[in-house]
Amino acid sequence: MHHGLDIVLLLAILTTLGVLGSSRLRTCIRLVAFQGMVIGLLPVLATPLAQADAGLATMGIAYAAASVASRGLLFPWLLLRAQRQANVRREVEPYVGYGASLALGAGALVFSAWLSSRLPLPEPAPSPFALPMAFFLGLTGLFLTVSRKKAIMQVLGYLLLENGIFAFGVIFVRHQPLLVELGVLLDIFAATFVMGVAIFHISREFEHVDADRLTSLKD
Repeated sequence: MHHGLDIVLLLAILTTLGVLGSSRLRTCIRLVAFQGMVIGLLPVLATPLAQADAGLATMGIAYAAASVASRGLLFPWLLLRAQRQANVRREVEPYVGYGASLALGAGALVFSAWLSSRLPLPEPAPSPFALPMAFFLGLTGLFLTVSRKKAIMQVLGYLLLENGIFAFGVIFVRHQPLLVELGVLLDIFAATFVMGVAIFHISREFEHVDADRLTSLKD
């Protein structure tokens, strides 16, 4: 089971690097959707069913199913719909170029691994990639929200940040009630839905979704 967890964590890192290096919005949305699906499996992989009682195993499976459906299907569908309605395909001129973004992403990954090795943990991590991945997703999500101009890419950065927080909570705070994590899912759903509506109306009124151009009002 730990091998499956390692694969999921490595896939989350690779999809994040893919988002950093791609200018196509649809490709980025699909990468985040795939990441959401694999991240959604963590409630089952982090606590093997053989080591859990019947009630906890059932809750873990239900929680994983809800996470996969929301992170891998619902949120990406909302963003793809907003992308089609906004009629925007690429992030043409980000604040930070794609080569530099990948270099910074590699640096963030190294920093996350170093930071993880320095932090004391109340219990051993189920995988050596667990804590670096959570930190890496959080740092990359923050970076995307400030380095990209398109509102859709900024929402994707927010989703990456939330995936990192979710992964950290599921892996390292396994005794925390699931209602808290479900509350986080509700927040991210509301934020994504509102951003999708906002992107559509911004595109209709301003004929673009560049966040840096929204300081000018249109008559």
